[in-house]
Amino acid sequence: MTFKIYTKTGDDGQTGLFGGGRIGKDSARVSAYGDVDELNAFVGVARAAESMPRIDEVLAAVQRDLFAIGALLATPHPEKVREQLEKARLTDQRIAQLEQAIDDCDAELEPLKAFIMPGGTPKAAALHVARTVCRRAERAIVRLQLTDDVPQVVIIYLNRLSDLLFMLARVANRRAGAGEVTW
Repeated sequence: MTFKIYTKTGDDGQTGLFGGGRIGKDSARVSAYGDVDELNAFVGVARAAESMPRIDEVLAAVQRDLFAIGALLATPHPEKVREQLEKARLTDQRIAQLEQAIDDCDAELEPLKAFIMPGGTPKAAALHVARTVCRRAERAIVRLQLTDDVPQVVIIYLNRLSDLLFMLARVANRRAGAGEVTW
């Protein structure tokens, strides 16, 4: 049996959700998990840009979290959301791990005294793009939360993640010997 990537089921502008049901591709839910998917892809670009083992380990864990968040957002049924949250392991402990990673970066860097222009090395530039996509995903999820139940931990996670991506970009530039351009 051959599996084909195209199903033709979305040709009418609708897509399937985990746990069943169909929804318009222009819905707030699809927009939110689409932005999370795009974020995950940009985190992958950052990982591929150049090897920095400790940063890449942090990013690999983030990518797993983002897959779980995307699955959670594509699962509107409350009982299935609980299952996805368990898989995602999005807990206060996971948020604390992101905060610890931010603190670790901060300890390695000079204090921030001005706005930093996005750029520097390819890895840092990709991390800055990921940060902006993260903020967009966060906004999309906040919009979705106006009409649908979304666990608050998802918004908290993305808020911390955007801070972490900023700090990782700064660390990537520092470790590569690239200076920061301030505004």
